Amino acid sequence: MTTNLDMRLVRHFVAVAEELHFGRAAARLYVAQQVVSRDVRKLEDQLGLRLFDRSSRNVTLSVAGETFLTGARALLASHDELLGTLRGAATRVVVDAVGNGTAPARLLLAARSLEDDFEYYSVYESGLVSALSRLAAHTLDVGFGRLGELTLPPGVQHRLVGHEPLAILLPAGHDLAEAGPLPMAALRGLSICWQAGDQVTAEWEDAALQLLRSYGAQPVAAHPRVRGIDELAHHLRPGEPPVLTLAGQAQVPGAVLRPLIDPRPLYPWSMFWRAGWRHPGLDVLHQLADERPSIEGWPAPGDDTWLPLTSRPSG
Repeated sequence: MTTNLDMRLVRHFVAVAEELHFGRAAARLYVAQQVVSRDVRKLEDQLGLRLFDRSSRNVTLSVAGETFLTGARALLASHDELLGTLRGAATRVVVDAVGNGTAPARLLLAARSLEDDFEYYSVYESGLVSALSRLAAHTLDVGFGRLGELTLPPGVQHRLVGHEPLAILLPAGHDLAEAGPLPMAALRGLSICWQAGDQVTAEWEDAALQLLRSYGAQPVAAHPRVRGIDELAHHLRPGEPPVLTLAGQAQVPGAVLRPLIDPRPLYPWSMFWRAGWRHPGLDVLHQLADERPSIEGWPAPGDDTWLPLTSRPSG
């Protein structure tokens, strides 16, 4: 029997023990099922014990597995608490701000003016799935996004920041460019791009397609994601389709931004962080998240607004 335990193996064992299903445990951990199966086998080999009774139909804990589970949970809790304490004394706070110029990036910019013996580092991941995986692995401190149908991995907490209105970017010569706020009915039958802008992630694409299809717009064919003002300007040349975006979108040369109304579509932003992690930089982010809806002028959801399906009160 080994005298040293790999915390990753223990964490994977606990997930399987609680789910009693390797596939669900893998989804919860954001890793491949083969990785979970391999790690559980490796742990059993190291301990010299069979932790699970497996059949073609189900997975159950063995007697040894039930005994080990109690201690494993306590071990992980102590391990995570210790790491949280050590990280709390660190001077670096790594934040996934989604994309340049987005609401999370604007919040982070405000937070940097309040740095005190610590420093924020921004990264731009490919979306919330990647950020949640890094949060669970303790390689990221804070992330932002729309939770939607995703399931939080163990050890990650979240809160709602607010609901940002959606808008439409139109080439300057477009028939609707001179109009004021556009009712959603005006988009019926129009071809609309939904994969352009620094806010674009898998969870954004899901919400955008829900909205466009609900109001009879025609989502353009999928294409590589377009990021950056220069790329957006190129993508909005005369004759190109309008782009669905967020109200906080920075000015794009050769394009006009119009708010959407009747109903007013909203995008829920949430903040995610590692459970048990304490740091003054996290306190600053919470303070600014409390203030963000007022600063940005974001509305609360109501009868005259639209939210993507699976948007929960917490985002």
